[in-house]
Amino acid sequence: WNIRYEFTENDLRISARQLQMFLDDYPDETPIKALRYLTGECNYGGRVTEGMDRRLLTTLLASYYCLEGLETGFEIFNSGDGIVYTQPPDGGSHEDHLNHITSLPLISPPGVFGFHENANLTKEMGETYTMMAELLLTAAQGGGSGGAGPDEGGGEIA
Repeated sequence: WNIRYEFTENDLRISARQLQMFLDDYPDETPIKALRYLTGECNYGGRVTEGMDRRLLTTLLASYYCLEGLETGFEIFNSGDGIVYTQPPDGGSHEDHLNHITSLPLISPPGVFGFHENANLTKEMGETYTMMAELLLTAAQGGGSGGAGPDEGGGEIA
């Protein structure tokens, strides 16, 4: 399980629009169960082919789409070392929301998305392997440099 799925911006956009629609249409009672179903089974779940991946997706959604998330001061994520993600201030101005967003770290820890801290190491290793493989491909492509050495050929590529 844990197949790489190609989720798109449209998946996120339609989920955000549905969330806004349900919050506007049901101000007294938020239909969390319906939101989880639409987002987890329809919008994103339609691309998920493995049962355990679908289970992981619905488990992650349950931690974000919950009634507690509507309460003031709800902590979306707390790393334990001072990094705390909370909801923006209720009824705040545009400036208040911008200040809240800029107070968050530039690089989100994996725990924000429900992953173990080692997920960051795995991601960085994968990016390094990809970069090195692509670098080796460019270095292995000879010809066209008119007999120039590796330094001159590398300079042309750069």
